[in-house]
Amino acid sequence: MAITVTDPRPIDRAEEILTPEALAFIEELHQRFAGTRNELLAARGAKRQRVAETGKLDFLPETQDVRDGDWKVAPAPAALQDRRVEMTGPASPAKMAINALNSGAKVWLADLEDASTPTWANVVDAILNLRDASRGTLAFTSEEGKEYKLRTDAPLAVVVARPRGWHMPEKHLLIDGEPAVGALVDFGLHFFHVARQLVDNGQGPYYYLPKMESHLEARLWNDVFVFAQDYLGLPQGTVRATVLIETIPAAFEMDEILYELRDHASGLNAGRWDYLFSIIKYFRDAGEEFVLPDRASVAMTAPFMRAYTELLVKTCHRRGAFAMGGMAAVIPNRRHPEVTEAAFAKVRADKTREANDGFDGSWVAHPDLVSTCREVFDSVLGDKPNQLDKQRPEVSVTAGQLLDVSSADGQVTEAGLRLNLYVAVAYTAVWLSGNGAVAIHNLMEDAATAEISRSQVWQQIRNKSVLADTGNTVSRELVERILGEETERLRTEFGDEAFRRYYQPASDLIADICLSEDYTDFLTTPAYELVG
Repeated sequence: MAITVTDPRPIDRAEEILTPEALAFIEELHQRFAGTRNELLAARGAKRQRVAETGKLDFLPETQDVRDGDWKVAPAPAALQDRRVEMTGPASPAKMAINALNSGAKVWLADLEDASTPTWANVVDAILNLRDASRGTLAFTSEEGKEYKLRTDAPLAVVVARPRGWHMPEKHLLIDGEPAVGALVDFGLHFFHVARQLVDNGQGPYYYLPKMESHLEARLWNDVFVFAQDYLGLPQGTVRATVLIETIPAAFEMDEILYELRDHASGLNAGRWDYLFSIIKYFRDAGEEFVLPDRASVAMTAPFMRAYTELLVKTCHRRGAFAMGGMAAVIPNRRHPEVTEAAFAKVRADKTREANDGFDGSWVAHPDLVSTCREVFDSVLGDKPNQLDKQRPEVSVTAGQLLDVSSADGQVTEAGLRLNLYVAVAYTAVWLSGNGAVAIHNLMEDAATAEISRSQVWQQIRNKSVLADTGNTVSRELVERILGEETERLRTEFGDEAFRRYYQPASDLIADICLSEDYTDFLTTPAYELVG
């Protein structure tokens, strides 16, 4: 097995990250684990096909003993006992990393996944920034001369890094001529360069694991952790992982996922936007009963979403694991106080529901929201670092409740279709420019919300959905017309140069995947072919 770097110097100081020793570690990870990863991805498709034929998912009968068993995950290390506020955002550029570390949040989800375009420069820069942060040396000076440094007057956020999902390749590292596994590249570079320093700092290499669809995928991550700790001579259990339950099949395997990772597990997170995307994707051809209303009208109070989050809290606390709430995607607008006031009210209501349900903490996407989230959880937690002691024995969730999509209030409208197409193109264009998170209409959009948007369009065409506000039936012709109008709107908003470079290619891509007879599993897969 041979490893090749297509561009050894995408940024200054890249040689500090792309060392022969680090590349040898990545090569070893691929030799041991890439084959299993490929088999598991193939198994995803086979299971989805079975579900499409029946329109049903259920808890696994073969793992009933795991769900019934009396076991717990390993106790959390001191650095992860209190996670009441978690700031999310990319680890590149350095300015954003510093702002996240200084935000006052307990944890920073350093994102190499949905909030980051995986250009080779971004990937290497993110690892470099995380390594410098672990050493306390991360700093940045803007072109205007403004200096950004790590604060010394208060604790920095504890870093929990999120590598890419199992499905994403890394085309800039080739293993025997084939693109490497993005997840193994992200994890491998981070763990190799940062793990020992983090241990010396009294913390450890902590991870969020995205997009998993089964406990067997969690088992693979556990095998990776065991090997990696042995490779660097670190004690088993040094790694801690929080799994995002953001796919519908994973919602049926929460216990099993924690069990597979039990020596390394820290908790589960309710990744709400990707979860909605997964429901659409999984049941896209299962009939009208699985067609969600407009994205903006699907609230966390919908019965099927309540079933999902309550099952997550109950499962986590029964196993001694943390239950982490979802993203507050609203963005304060300092130039429009009325927008900011409405944003804070939405966040407060959302976080109050989560804290009262038993969640141990939650996510925000902007530093200005940290204090609001913290105040809500402070009022419920008091002096306690978490509420693992809040068991939910009254919660009993059935497969039918998890799949009761038709219980969601709202309608499918032409206004919603138009917004979906606008957001899908606008987000994809920014992603192609190298930025994986962007504020659109005072909401922080990342890959998950773009995935929902384009998937709803595909599903509505497939089901010939009738739009409540106009009476029109969703068709390829209607989508082409509205997409053209929204694309032209983006041209007027962002100008000809940006339109030519990013918005027109984004519109072409969205047209291809929304109008295709075949469904594209991930928007970012074809988009990745368009970036450097």
